[in-house]
Amino acid sequence: MTKLSIRHSTTYRYRYPIALGPHRLTLRPREGRELLLASHDVVSAPDAKISWATDVFGNAVATATFAEPTDCLKIDSKAVVDLTSAAWPVFDIAASAITYPFSYDGHEWKDLGGLREVQYLDPSNLFQQWVRAFVRSGSTDTLSLLKDLSGGVSNEIAYQSREAEGTQSPLETLAVRSGTCRDFAVLFAEAARLLGFGARIVSGYLFNPNQMLTGSRDSGSTHAWVDVFLPGAGWITFDPTNRSMGSANLIPVAVVRDIAQAVPISGGFIGAANAFVSMDVAVEVSEL
Repeated sequence: MTKLSIRHSTTYRYRYPIALGPHRLTLRPREGRELLLASHDVVSAPDAKISWATDVFGNAVATATFAEPTDCLKIDSKAVVDLTSAAWPVFDIAASAITYPFSYDGHEWKDLGGLREVQYLDPSNLFQQWVRAFVRSGSTDTLSLLKDLSGGVSNEIAYQSREAEGTQSPLETLAVRSGTCRDFAVLFAEAARLLGFGARIVSGYLFNPNQMLTGSRDSGSTHAWVDVFLPGAGWITFDPTNRSMGSANLIPVAVVRDIAQAVPISGGFIGAANAFVSMDVAVEVSEL
């Protein structure tokens, strides 16, 4: 078990005082079998009324409402978690799904719903051709196929940090051959769905104590990866940015169908369009 402290600070600055609209916060680490949440607190300046809800994916989402104008908004999330995931996990995949292709049973097929559906157009079939190249024969080992697909993303796409918001489509990432962890996750999830797997995109934090992992310049950062559903084993984590499998060093915050649903903080303000000056984000992940 590894006990970690996570601090995620976001600061918005404006040229003059503006009125803040409600802000949606997806910052609370997602508890599960491999992660125990010891504590979590969100504070803001100016003060906000914070109400909590659970979204359709089971993520904890807060809504912050503000009463007073301000020229600076700071939102500070602090959490302590116990991470229990194994470094080299073994997955008990059902016999029916060990070999690809396989079929989900009726309940799984229906319940996975939109997590099975491709999200992006591919009129040229270039993306489909790229994905199908990983299926080397009519039937193949399912886990090996997913490992090869994850490795193919990291082998063929160069990691490159990008400050600008937004995510590239799979075709854009294949065209430029570079991307962020968000782009890697979208590419892998879309490829898995094209092959018939149920896949969800995960946002959260990367713990990088030795600074050996891709996606963080220091001991921790925000990060994105993918879970794929396999009968028997359930949701299996793949981090194509680091060509890894399993949840070691990963602290999930939200699971979503579309990467746009995983924004940590979203909201608006009432004021002139030129009022916004900057947004600064600082993330610290350290072992206790």
